[in-house]
Amino acid sequence: MKFIPAFFQHLKQVISFKQLPKKNRQIVFYSEGKNYWVHLEGLVNELLAAYDVPICYISSGDDDPGLLLEHPNYHSFKIDEGIIRNWLFENIEADVMVMTMPDIHQYQVKRSRHPVHYVYVQHSLVSKHMVYRKGAFDYYDSIFCAAPHHFKEIRALEAHYDTTVKDLYEHGYARLDAIIKQAKLRAEPAKNINQPVHVLIAPSWGSDSIIETVGGEIVDLLLRQGFKVTLRPHPQTIKFSKKKVEAIIKASQNNPLFIYEANVDGQESLHQSDIMICDWSGAALDYAFGLNKPVLFIDVPRKVNNPEYEQLGIEPYEVSIREQIGSVVAISEIETLGDKIKTSLAKNKLTPFKSGVFSQTCSAKTGAQLLLKILNKTQVK
Repeated sequence: MKFIPAFFQHLKQVISFKQLPKKNRQIVFYSEGKNYWVHLEGLVNELLAAYDVPICYISSGDDDPGLLLEHPNYHSFKIDEGIIRNWLFENIEADVMVMTMPDIHQYQVKRSRHPVHYVYVQHSLVSKHMVYRKGAFDYYDSIFCAAPHHFKEIRALEAHYDTTVKDLYEHGYARLDAIIKQAKLRAEPAKNINQPVHVLIAPSWGSDSIIETVGGEIVDLLLRQGFKVTLRPHPQTIKFSKKKVEAIIKASQNNPLFIYEANVDGQESLHQSDIMICDWSGAALDYAFGLNKPVLFIDVPRKVNNPEYEQLGIEPYEVSIREQIGSVVAISEIETLGDKIKTSLAKNKLTPFKSGVFSQTCSAKTGAQLLLKILNKTQVK
């Protein structure tokens, strides 16, 4: 019966949004929940601090920090992920809509029937043509690119599928900026020679990912060899493979060297760990480029959501970069993980990994300027 009062709460939020004067709905941000706030926070704060422009922020997450922000030019709304949100989005009236959600207009969430300019903001550095579904970005008007490979991949997708050419902008990547900023605020901890090496396991999700395949085996192996292990599953893994995660926790929870972390929007384990074990998650790129720490990639099958990606003739970024930021470990070589961890750490990279990410450490300022430019163009039409 909780559905009924929740339904009316969300409906009340929609009515409040619709009753706002049109001038207060110039730029609207949508967040699926707290994990996406890190990608939008800088843009929102920069716009509020540097420009006199009204902003609306819609979130489908109860604990989204963006719902707590207060400013005279800022209005926030909590609206569910179901039919109420979908109806609102199909009828929303705004000048610019900023989102991190791929596949708009392909499934339940449609473009508005009113003239709205849609801007996509990256929430990962991974490729656009392999990891995402065919057509994932076709219904956006503008795309904020994090790095040069996004330009190349999106233009190739447009040419290959003969879709509308979008406006592409050099933006940057807020998550990376946040990690670098936090790292500068932290004092480099003194390393005790007797302190165990701290391994962060932060894989992607899906039937072929680490946790769903060899996660339990890896955690058990590393703990037996005296490594400190933090298991940080993807939220979708917790949602769809809960029993797998619970089995690993149950088997390891009494070991003082084991830590379970369910909060992926935090950074603590990134900074405290020495090395990451990953598969095809974009978290590996954030870790390497943000902290200059190595990654060991378990060579599970690629995360492919567009089976036609090879037709573009472009090697996905997350494939080409692997050997530059770490090493690849075959599933048949898992027993050697301990030695490979020690070898990777012994290399002791003296120069930072090169990411090529645009506007590094200042993507918020760059993105806010771009949004104002887009807003002005839409209002002139």
